[in-house]
Amino acid sequence: MTAALKIAPAAANVPLTPAQKRFNTLLRQIGQARQTLAAWHENIGGYRLAHAGVLLPLEAELLAAHRQWAFALDQLLGQPGWTKTERATLRELICQAAGELLEARGEDAALKALFDRHADVDFDTERRESALLMKDVTEAITGLDLGDDTGIESETDLFARMEQEFQQRVAQEEAVRSARTARRGKSAAQQRREAEAQQATQSVREIFRKLASALHPDRETDPGERAAKTALMQRVNQAYAANDLLALLELQLQIEQIDVGHLASASAERLKHYNKVLAEQLAEIQTEIAETELNWRAEFGLEPLCGTDPRKLGQVLEQTSRQWRAELAQTQRDLRMLTDVAATRRWLKRERQMRRESAFDAFPF
Repeated sequence: MTAALKIAPAAANVPLTPAQKRFNTLLRQIGQARQTLAAWHENIGGYRLAHAGVLLPLEAELLAAHRQWAFALDQLLGQPGWTKTERATLRELICQAAGELLEARGEDAALKALFDRHADVDFDTERRESALLMKDVTEAITGLDLGDDTGIESETDLFARMEQEFQQRVAQEEAVRSARTARRGKSAAQQRREAEAQQATQSVREIFRKLASALHPDRETDPGERAAKTALMQRVNQAYAANDLLALLELQLQIEQIDVGHLASASAERLKHYNKVLAEQLAEIQTEIAETELNWRAEFGLEPLCGTDPRKLGQVLEQTSRQWRAELAQTQRDLRMLTDVAATRRWLKRERQMRRESAFDAFPF
């Protein structure tokens, strides 16, 4: 239906005006955005089922292997023959493996006891100290006042505090801007923008009134026609409530209140108002697409990015599956390596070297 609204040149040698070209571009972009949003809604359910059937069992197997690895290192440390340096490296690796699992899986008494046995401080204390250090850094960088340390036991608590403070700051800044605007009055640019917004709203209201006049079901005596107009009027009301100009224009086209020639003959000022509303409508759909993708990524523990093609979620699942299977295979190889003392010593030497290089790179010159 959107394509039917496209404005065509009045004649072969008469080019479209900039406003007409903008109108057509917005129609195309809204059509594409609608398809993308629909594809998200259509494909998330299938991804959720496939995730439950394929990735959740694989994730459980992978976490179990990582847990086995942490305790295997502990068992290895209990054997005689390791140097002081090797024992220190093993303790670091045990704490790293147990700490990562506790962050990923949550409460696990045996893992926490394992961590606490080999760490300088217990897991809960280290997690709290890490969160408080991050709090200090965040305050220094952002200028936020995150309050005292009470109630911050983990990064999750810190992020919740940060979100609360951000919201308060935004509200305060908005209040200051509003008070400043009220004192000095509205600028010419603000008045112009408000006038344009009011005119755009008026354009939408005019279309609504024309549709309501033509479709009012109480004016029909035929039951069939009354039912049809009632259904159409419901769509009109929904579109008007959502400020959905495109849907209103499509309904006008459907009941033959307008045609393409009607749009082509619209004044530049009217098209300007239409384009403003369509641009806002496009932005709203794009925002909904982004929010839908971010919610999907949050639900399944994916990186908070945007731009995924919802028609290719199966590829995302397959890629994750390959990565996890490769990680599981590597963990199983590492477990077998621990049975070979010479290979384990070589591996510990490499780990120590990588840790020294990492510490060297992080040193601020």
